[in-house]
Amino acid sequence: MSPSPINNPSAATMAERLTLEWPSSVAVFDQYAQAQKAVDHLADNAFPVQNVMIVGTDLRQVERVTGRLTQQKVALGGLASGMWMGLFVGLIFSIFDGQGMRTIITTVLFGALFGLVWALLGYAFTRGKRDFTSVSQVVATKYEVLVEHQVQAQAREMLRGAGLLGAQGAMPSQDVPPAPPTGQQPYDLAPPTGSDSTGSGATRAGEDDPRR
Repeated sequence: MSPSPINNPSAATMAERLTLEWPSSVAVFDQYAQAQKAVDHLADNAFPVQNVMIVGTDLRQVERVTGRLTQQKVALGGLASGMWMGLFVGLIFSIFDGQGMRTIITTVLFGALFGLVWALLGYAFTRGKRDFTSVSQVVATKYEVLVEHQVQAQAREMLRGAGLLGAQGAMPSQDVPPAPPTGQQPYDLAPPTGSDSTGSGATRAGEDDPRR
């Protein structure tokens, strides 16, 4: 049974290194190289980069088809991998049994036979449902640069001065609520107690309008 992350000191240390106490967004980039360039600029200008993270978001899996898979290609691939495995095992055995090349040749032949049969069996079980070869990788479509909230303004100012924020980075951070329009009360303030519900332009009964 593998230890849980809570009881594993190394996992806890790694988790601590990959988190910020109060992360705030600085900029969002379409490519990792752009985010890396932004962080490199901060590092070159004495910014406390220990307070910076690059987070890949909007993950997707990309599979690139590299070619058509045939029975002949499967057989050749199994033969080659079996021979390499047999050669490795033969070299180890030849050190202890004293047979030298005889042991190596024998293990290479057995390895080639085993690799050939195993590859053909695996291909037969697919029943032609995957007659192609490919490579796949999970990649991010967006890369966000995060910093601790107390240095967010400094980081944005440095990147803006270098022209590294871009269109997406120029947007205001969502971590800080927008300021209310000029001349209006803050959003979290209620009207004064005892104010007239008929509107601020109404005057109390019996009082003269100062505008007269």
